[in-house]
Amino acid sequence: MQRFLWLVAFLAVPGIQAAEPTPALSYYQVQGATQAGWGSSDAKVEAVRETLLSAQVPGAIVALPVKAGDQVKAGQELTRIDARMASQGAAASNAQVAAAQASLHLAGKEYERQKQLFAKRYISQAALDSAEAQWRATQAQVAALQAQAGVAATQTGLHSVKAPYSGVVASVPANLGDMAMPGRPLVALYDPAALRVTAQLTEEQVRQLRAGGGVQVELTDRRLAIAASQVQVLPTADPLSHTVPVRVQLPADVRAVPGMFARLWWQGGAADASQRVLVPAQAVVRRAEMTGVYVQGQDGKPRLRQVRLGPPADAKGELVEVLSGLGAGDQVALEPQAAAKVR
Repeated sequence: MQRFLWLVAFLAVPGIQAAEPTPALSYYQVQGATQAGWGSSDAKVEAVRETLLSAQVPGAIVALPVKAGDQVKAGQELTRIDARMASQGAAASNAQVAAAQASLHLAGKEYERQKQLFAKRYISQAALDSAEAQWRATQAQVAALQAQAGVAATQTGLHSVKAPYSGVVASVPANLGDMAMPGRPLVALYDPAALRVTAQLTEEQVRQLRAGGGVQVELTDRRLAIAASQVQVLPTADPLSHTVPVRVQLPADVRAVPGMFARLWWQGGAADASQRVLVPAQAVVRRAEMTGVYVQGQDGKPRLRQVRLGPPADAKGELVEVLSGLGAGDQVALEPQAAAKVR
């Protein structure tokens, strides 16, 4: 009776509260599922259209209106090289064409007069032939000078580097005022609407990919199901590593950049069936770069354990495969937020 009164008095003291009871947690017992396994390989994102633009003529860079990350349209000027000497050469060629055209006009008039005189038998056939030869020679000279003027105009146009298609500027390895030389890279451009993932697979992995029932691509925290028509196995192999390049076309709405890390997943055939460890997706905890689940410890309290996840195990994404960190028989908390409060 005395102990009961002391307990009542203790609870009645202001500022002292009884400890809250530990909430009852729901656990999921991990079981292995015998299904076709999934294989994976490191991959990288590539641009289907990627261009490294360089100069075709030497000269100082006088304009560089773009920078890395800019969106550009087809035909937009990316770099301009000093073209004053080329412009002067084009102007000189045009002047020579104008002078030759004047000479051609004069030679044509002279040829017409000579034909009239020959008709009246005032001159010989040799004189007429000489006038005709002079007229035709002047015609040829005009054509040659016009071709030279066209070359000079084309040479002037090469001083402006323009985008061959609409895309994104990946890098600008040149600075304003630098000397551009033929073959020196000026601007790197790629098309963000056409991206792919490339992986190097062994011959056995390629066989599994072809015989399996699905292909997926993992980008950071996303996984995309890929149609068979978007998977291309190249008909070549590396003679040193004996691997085969596999390209997977990404949908146009996927946000990615060339060089980004990716992972290619493929479902193996029936002969590769193995025990898969599956857990509910709601039990997974993601904190920054760590992925884990709360597993019931020997003391009955949940403990956070890091795991490595695979692709979703069903179409709705309610179950996810755990590649490492868990085994059959482990108890996983279904409410990770409540499990984190247990001390």
